[in-house]
Amino acid sequence: MNFPQKLKEIRIKRGYTQRQLAKSIGVTPATISRYENGTRKPNAIVIRNLAIILEISSDELLCMNEN
Repeated sequence: MNFPQKLKEIRIKRGYTQRQLAKSIGVTPATISRYENGTRKPNAIVIRNLAIILEISSDELLCMNEN
């Protein structure tokens, strides 16, 4: 699984819409859509904020601990 897939999966599992998640971290819903479609990559601060809101480690969100 890659970052876009993981972000979408965890967002849905935690019950967030793209709009709600975007508002929580201070970006637009279109930006969340672009992250999930893989057309845009978040910077380190956004990754940290996503991880905090979604209650997941940054490593897990970035699929760093998968074999």
